[in-house]
Amino acid sequence: MNQQLVTLNNINMPALVAKAGERAGVRFLEFFASAIRNPHTRRAYARAAGDFLSWCASAGVASITAVQPLHVAAWIELQTQTSSAPTVKQRLAAIRHLFDWLVTGQIVPHNPAASVRGPAHSARTGATPVLDPVEARQLLDRIDVTTPIGLRDRALIALMVFSFARVGAALAMRVEDVYVQQRRLWVRLREKGGKAHAMPCHHTLEAYLHAYVDGTGIADDPKGPLFRTVRRGTGRLSDTPLPQANAYAMVRRRALAAGIGTAIGNHTFRATGITAYLKNGGTLENAAAMANHASTRTTQLYDRRRDDISLDEVERIRL
Repeated sequence: MNQQLVTLNNINMPALVAKAGERAGVRFLEFFASAIRNPHTRRAYARAAGDFLSWCASAGVASITAVQPLHVAAWIELQTQTSSAPTVKQRLAAIRHLFDWLVTGQIVPHNPAASVRGPAHSARTGATPVLDPVEARQLLDRIDVTTPIGLRDRALIALMVFSFARVGAALAMRVEDVYVQQRRLWVRLREKGGKAHAMPCHHTLEAYLHAYVDGTGIADDPKGPLFRTVRRGTGRLSDTPLPQANAYAMVRRRALAAGIGTAIGNHTFRATGITAYLKNGGTLENAAAMANHASTRTTQLYDRRRDDISLDEVERIRL
């Protein structure tokens, strides 16, 4: 049974967990299979737990039940030497949540990570690279839309820019999530935590989505994925959803072809759209609602208007 669960969740059983017995092994796997629904969080937490428990084994810890706060603190200290503060805090959160789960399952008597503090970190501005409007327009205009791939790529990038959609929410869309309401095209996004979020389309996005859906024939498959891979050797769309890694490779390839030197990623377009909206008189509160953020503090991380002020001020340094 354990082996089937390991295969199902693509999670390796650490030696320290196996040494604690079958109950511990089942509880460990249940944490990733049952307690964490987001696949990206699951992968990150599994990596952190695997790394930590491997380090504990090399440090002479006999079993997961023997892990102490000192072990967690020493591992976190090592992490700060090679990783950013947000990454270290995420890894510490993974260990805390795992041991909380093991405590409630009566596998370990206490949570050794509960008293361990992570590195201090406070961010007022995000680190995501942002395109200015000219670059964003250049990127979209340089895409060859005479092929299904071009229509797909332009529609996906425009969706992230004009609806502030996360790439995960965009790639999870079905064809039926593009629909007409109040004589306008709308999009339905499923954000983190299963929250459904609907938005009317900007007129540019509306044109691009119509061109893509109508031009590729996927309108006849409303339950199928909106953004799809391409069948090898045919240039035609398949029935398989486009993976996030493929989307990242696509935007990097499109940026290079458009002569854009900024090291952009999928999240760039969300930040680009929010910044452009705020520059043109939009309010932070409305931006938060459009991005489906629970707090405007999160939206502020995407607001890069101050970058323009900084650049202008730097140019005042004349020698």
